[in-house]
Amino acid sequence: MSRVGKYPVVVPSGVTVTVAGADVSVNGKLGVSALTAVDDVEVSLEGDKLWVKPRSETKRARMMWGTTRALLANMVKGVSEGFTVNLEINGVGYRAAVQGNALQLQLGFSHDVIYPIPEGIAIKCEKPTSISISGKDRQRVGQVASEIRAYRGPEPYKGKGIKYETETILRKEGKKK
Repeated sequence: MSRVGKYPVVVPSGVTVTVAGADVSVNGKLGVSALTAVDDVEVSLEGDKLWVKPRSETKRARMMWGTTRALLANMVKGVSEGFTVNLEINGVGYRAAVQGNALQLQLGFSHDVIYPIPEGIAIKCEKPTSISISGKDRQRVGQVASEIRAYRGPEPYKGKGIKYETETILRKEGKKK
């Protein structure tokens, strides 16, 4: 069983945390994030450390203990540093470009795919074959990256498509004569 909940979340300088009952608000250079903790856990701020403790020994309280701690750690990191996911595009004629509030993808279809950029997310294309997605909310950054990747996932024979920068594509051997 995981014991991630027993470790405190260290609050770096430049980040302010406000705890009011079950409501936790984190303010940093990238913005403000808020979380309402469940009734099974208790959140307290002691100095520059954020502690999460279960209120009882029930199974749900122990599960939410680690979950709440992980969510708070992601909030603190998000407003101080932010999260970034990088995507790579492989394939002849496949490319991406940011135009206004939309990401334009050319992925071998008869039409361009237009993906509207959500609020709170920044998308950059330094090269036509790389996409950098960043923001303060880890879940939203990952969700946007997953939605963009879903337009043309990597295929196993030539490796064409959109993949995460850290992803390894398992290649298959083609037909034999």
